[in-house]
Amino acid sequence: MPRRAVRVVKASARKRAILTDYFALLNQPRRPWLEPESLKQKFLQISAEVHPDRVHSAGEAEKRVAQNRYTELNSAFNRLRDPKERLLHLLELELGTKPAQVQPIPPDLLNLFMEVSHLCRKADSILTEKAKTASPVLQVQFFERGQECTNELLSIQKRINSRREELETQLKKVDEQWELETKTPEPAKHAVLLQRLEELYRLFSYFARWAGQLQERIVQLSF
Repeated sequence: MPRRAVRVVKASARKRAILTDYFALLNQPRRPWLEPESLKQKFLQISAEVHPDRVHSAGEAEKRVAQNRYTELNSAFNRLRDPKERLLHLLELELGTKPAQVQPIPPDLLNLFMEVSHLCRKADSILTEKAKTASPVLQVQFFERGQECTNELLSIQKRINSRREELETQLKKVDEQWELETKTPEPAKHAVLLQRLEELYRLFSYFARWAGQLQERIVQLSF
């Protein structure tokens, strides 16, 4: 089990907080891209070493420590396997603070945002009307409308997933630059890379939020 890595992060001029380095916790390099399968295997290896079942005959205090370690490893894995969460964690470690949460939607995403909003409102309207209707005939009509809306939701969800895959390709390219920069550190180049990672983090955040909103309506319309 690796020594728990923590870092003191400046939260404000008057307050400090302890932030666990999840990269170090899972013996991973601190970088923008991690190979999913490699990360998974490392998580399974380390978590097996500290699984609470290994200390089932120990005292309560030792069991509690083992459970806390196991829970922390799960948190680390869940953060690092998701590109958005990994970038957020990396930025927190590198900058000492979280990126600002409120940012305007980039102009090239405004049309997509409007489409998502329109379809979500359309789905909500169908669901509201359906909930108020008891007539079997009208229920059939709402089912047909729901199917049509679901197809539209799935279509735009597919586009968002495609854009997300493109982002992952971009992230891998930035990761290559990151690796080169860490070998010959230059503060100015590092700052530029961090700015680019923050941009990618926000894009991943938009797509994750919109995909979640669409999936929620798809599930609701299926009943």
